[in-house]
Amino acid sequence: MLIVSKCLTGECCRYDGKSTPDPEIAALVENGLAVAVCPEQLGLLPTPRVPAELTGSGEEVLKLSARAVTRDGRDVTREFITGAYAALEIARSVNAEKAILKAKSPSCGCGQIYDGSFSGQLTEGDGVTAALFKTAGIRVETR
Repeated sequence: MLIVSKCLTGECCRYDGKSTPDPEIAALVENGLAVAVCPEQLGLLPTPRVPAELTGSGEEVLKLSARAVTRDGRDVTREFITGAYAALEIARSVNAEKAILKAKSPSCGCGQIYDGSFSGQLTEGDGVTAALFKTAGIRVETR
């Protein structure tokens, strides 16, 4: 079983209230081969919401040495961590070994995420959920 980012299925759950549909990912869910999650919604953040970026890597956020902060300065670290652990619980409940997550996202990005300056610049690193999944032994790729 796979875990996938809900926004990739066409569900309007991104920060801007939109989605980034990927027909292949949607088909996996429709055919019962994947379970879709939105860690930010699982962390009880609203949709739409003010965009957030990380002040460090997802690994650092999980260790509380970096934060998730919205463009208007609100600290949403707790919500990001809560959502990541809720997504991990779902992944474990379906014995997921792999996740296909949304690229560049502060929750789901893997390998590259936005740098925390809200300037569109990317930096090496993983989002909070991607980092937690990797720590738990779940392979992560992004789209």
